[in-house]
Amino acid sequence: MALTEGWKVWAKGVAHGMESGTVQVPFHLLTHYRKLGLNDTDVMLLLQLIAFKQVERNDFPSIGQLEQVMGRAPGEISSVIQRLMKEQWISIDEQIDELTGVQSESYNLTGMYERLALSLAEERAAARLRAEHQGGAAAPEQDVTERNLFVIFEKEFARPLSPMEFETISGWVDEDGYPEELILLALKEAVFAGKVHFRYIDRILLEWGRNRINTVEAAKAYSQKFRSLGR
Repeated sequence: MALTEGWKVWAKGVAHGMESGTVQVPFHLLTHYRKLGLNDTDVMLLLQLIAFKQVERNDFPSIGQLEQVMGRAPGEISSVIQRLMKEQWISIDEQIDELTGVQSESYNLTGMYERLALSLAEERAAARLRAEHQGGAAAPEQDVTERNLFVIFEKEFARPLSPMEFETISGWVDEDGYPEELILLALKEAVFAGKVHFRYIDRILLEWGRNRINTVEAAKAYSQKFRSLGR
């Protein structure tokens, strides 16, 4: 399906989050690789390139290294790399050191992240269209809410959000139905407690949900009571 400019911008943001995040495997790669035309060997090679890049700090592992960690016969990995390059999942960048003139190479995974992000965008766009056709008139407002939350969370965390964090925030809004101000209050509570991470924020929202707290005023009163009890 053709994406609007808004969804393309969203995809670029997710791609940046994927590329700039901590050492993590893109969940969408594991769950959708067959739908995206990849096989098990393709995915394992991409995972190895991610591992070498993020863990080993090796941007250009040799064919021999890849064959060894993947247990493949000589020549087998080369053909997979060539195909992934042809399909624009990966590319190879060349750099020249200005001082020494020495040339080096590195695998560029931007193509993979962008394709995964576009796939995510297509899924979300299709889901929103279905919601609108089923009477979900609030969908455009939810778009604005999520974008605002993404910006605020990135400022508070002082880094780009990871793809899983994007999905967590979207889930709070779309699936759980938490109001924006309640999510922001949970973020504030996490900052106050010195536990600025998504698991803690999710626990706060879950606890409020279990106690049928759906307004900022009720949440503040509950938190004040919680602190007074010394819990």
